[in-house]
Amino acid sequence: MRGVEPKQRTRVIITILFYLLILLLHNTGNSSATAANDGEGGLDYSKLSGIIIPGFASTQLRAWSILDCPYSPLDFNPLDLVWLDSTKLLSAVNCWLKCMLLNPDNQKDNPECKSRPDEGLSAITELDPGYITGPLSSVWKEWIKWCIQFGIEPNAIVAVPYDWRLSPAMLEERDLYYHRLKLTFETALKLRGGPSLVFAHSMGNNVFRYFLEWLKLEVAPKHYTQWLDEHIYAYFAVGAPLLGAPETVKGSISGVTFGLPVSEGTARLMFNSFGSSLWMIPFSPYCRQDNTYLKHFSGVTTKSHDTYQCSEEEAQSNYSGWPTNIINIEIPAINPYDAYPAVPGLIETNLSSMECGLPTQLSFSAHEVSDGTLFKAISDYDSESKRNLHQLQKLYLSDPVLNPLTPWERPPLRNVFCIYGIDLKTEIGYYVAPSGKPYPDNWIITDIIYESEGSLWSRSGNLVDGYPGVTSGDETVPYNSLSYCKNWLGPKVNITRTPQAEHDGSDVQEQLNVQHHHGADVIPNMTKSPKVKHITFYEDSESIPGARTAVWELDKANHRNIVRSPVLMRELWLQMWHDIHPNATSKFVTKAKRGPLRHEDCYWDYGKARCGWPEYCEYRYLFGDVHLGQSCRLKISSAGSKPYILDDGVCYH
Repeated sequence: MRGVEPKQRTRVIITILFYLLILLLHNTGNSSATAANDGEGGLDYSKLSGIIIPGFASTQLRAWSILDCPYSPLDFNPLDLVWLDSTKLLSAVNCWLKCMLLNPDNQKDNPECKSRPDEGLSAITELDPGYITGPLSSVWKEWIKWCIQFGIEPNAIVAVPYDWRLSPAMLEERDLYYHRLKLTFETALKLRGGPSLVFAHSMGNNVFRYFLEWLKLEVAPKHYTQWLDEHIYAYFAVGAPLLGAPETVKGSISGVTFGLPVSEGTARLMFNSFGSSLWMIPFSPYCRQDNTYLKHFSGVTTKSHDTYQCSEEEAQSNYSGWPTNIINIEIPAINPYDAYPAVPGLIETNLSSMECGLPTQLSFSAHEVSDGTLFKAISDYDSESKRNLHQLQKLYLSDPVLNPLTPWERPPLRNVFCIYGIDLKTEIGYYVAPSGKPYPDNWIITDIIYESEGSLWSRSGNLVDGYPGVTSGDETVPYNSLSYCKNWLGPKVNITRTPQAEHDGSDVQEQLNVQHHHGADVIPNMTKSPKVKHITFYEDSESIPGARTAVWELDKANHRNIVRSPVLMRELWLQMWHDIHPNATSKFVTKAKRGPLRHEDCYWDYGKARCGWPEYCEYRYLFGDVHLGQSCRLKISSAGSKPYILDDGVCYH
């Protein structure tokens, strides 16, 4: 640096050193993230975090007001439990409703009482804690209990509760929820040093999907994939209603009490006040929308955002890709063309065989529900439908970030596991008629269509025409909606079917490189005993380089209780242990054998008068045991470690 003043030379040297330091820190951070994110066999267990996104009505809501309840000894004070306090619901239902209801026009709280979601793990474990009500309202308690039993650190599990009454956009507008969720991922990475595992249940998957789209507008385009790779290792979509759920429409028209001691009319009034009430309505898999992400950066206006294109398959499909029509409703035959302009040909068919003045029955497919045709058709006979139509247009079809009522492509994450229950009787469609009563009791469900055992049945026991799937759903979400994630699998899929209970591997069935066509179901050619509950694994690790996709189907797993399933927790645990094991050679954990992992998995074999699985369990009585099975416990190993599984077989220590 000849000819340069000493002060200037010093300034240049300091500047160069400063940039070198920044570059060094950047590379160090990237290498740390890469080390934590390395593929199977290189994952650092101690650096992982678990992020839980609960489902609809699965977060406690607490009062943020002082509300005097007349004619009741119980009032609402700040931080009092609102959802779910069964005592106040029974003794002061009108006060309770004031704290629960939102203004459906703007999603504002009642002027007399406002409620907000609780924070932390306690907000999602039990909705109504108590000796009797606690077990009945337990949601994620067993999940967290599993984590504690296997030595997970307290700061490694983070719940991200949200106000499940709000629409997708209002979650951000009022509570900055997606900003806080992004900050949660970033804090977990900084605190633990590694990426997170995302566990989302039911509507929590819809929330996570919206977050991923929102993130595209928050992070620079070239850093979007990098941010996901650094912060998210795997995504477990549990009971995801990927194409919606008909029960949502039932709640909007008639009301669903969910076992609460309220009338269906009151449940409908409450449900329709929520902005989230339409987030899970059924929609067609054949109708898509222009990429909002590209529109945002291209400068195209969003005036036509609420119009989306449907493929020829939609026109050729009788039921919009669903097994049958979602709603069959009787309405008075007054101005039918004005009430139902979407399909005038159908009206002409209906009117040709009816007498003047008699009601006519109109049927609505999933697409006609999600585009507002249903609500428009009954708006002359139900004023609430006009409000539903307004909410649908404003909060969903015209959402500037994402129209949630469109099919979801595979998330751009490296590891995606889609998990759901099957083979339970599930509602798929409804017959509705006027009740002759005022709102909110002005409609009545006259019949229900169920999917069960590969067929469609009415509540009265009659077989219904349609296109049922090979099996049924999880008692809440139909099979076609749950299994839509099979479209995320590639052209070749490995399928394994095993018993859900602990087994020695003799009943395991496996098919490799099964051909899979996009848009078609993957049906294994395997046997199934009606007396045995199975779990079927569909796995693909080749179609996307460096990524894995898996679908798990659990027989007889109920939608609301699946997060408490010990079988699900066992498989999740073993898969994660496989990923962090240094000797792992396969992409997915072997299914060859399943032994007991916890003391609770040991049992007494009365036929042999000993504990079952004697190589892993032993009889060890402890004070307080009331039966022989409780005294069967895992053997105490010299290492004192929990059992785990290896690639080349099952090895318990």
